[in-house]
Amino acid sequence: MDASSKNNVVVVGRDDGPTVVLAHGFGCDQNLWRLVVPALAARFRVVLFDHVGAGKSDLAAWSVERYNTLDGYAADILDLCAELDLRDVVLVGHSVSAMIAVLAAIREPDRFAKLVLLTPSPCYIDDGDYRGGFSRSDIDELLESLDSNYLGWSATMAPVIMGNPERPELGAELTESFCRTDPAIARVFAQTTFLSDNRADLAHVTVPTLIIQSREDAIAPPEVGQFVHEQIPGSTLLTVDATGHCPQLSAPEATSRAITEFVAASMP
Repeated sequence: MDASSKNNVVVVGRDDGPTVVLAHGFGCDQNLWRLVVPALAARFRVVLFDHVGAGKSDLAAWSVERYNTLDGYAADILDLCAELDLRDVVLVGHSVSAMIAVLAAIREPDRFAKLVLLTPSPCYIDDGDYRGGFSRSDIDELLESLDSNYLGWSATMAPVIMGNPERPELGAELTESFCRTDPAIARVFAQTTFLSDNRADLAHVTVPTLIIQSREDAIAPPEVGQFVHEQIPGSTLLTVDATGHCPQLSAPEATSRAITEFVAASMP
């Protein structure tokens, strides 16, 4: 099966600009990038896709064997880049896709020019001096709740993830996105996401990396962004004036500006 069909690939923007690939997070699809795409497409070629199991991807391509670790998702990105013959790619990964991007760039560093990690977390569980934001019992409770009542979990968790309670339409949009996901697939992806630990991988990133974090984020607190910055050699950390885990929706202008400036920094 070709990657373009499997991952519902959409290419917009300029053919003569740098290539920016946008990888969405858990419970989302490429639609959540829509507010930053116009600004990016004005200067770059922008490649959007849906992870298998999300959006308009080919659900028949999903299997627990391939997607019970983040490696399967990273392999999909590499397959997509190879099929489209993309080179010097700027890979933008949101949330769990930030670590998927890290894994892809470690596996094929020559494929990528830069990484942008948007609200990343290499490990969600507190561990000694490391603060991931959750205890193991918090995560166990979260996964049990998801397993027993996915729609109820979505309605409760999406507004927390989104933040911005004064803008309830944002939380409602994320809730709707969660509810479009097959519960069985969401269950596996949630476990893969919230139990992952990619802290040791960060030191192996060799491409220039920008870390974008929100000023306030219940899922990836500022300490996490600082940790990622300290572990990736030569990386840049930028805190945007945004609240919540999805600044591409809550603060699209600041998010697109940060990505554009980082991508354009090395352009002639």
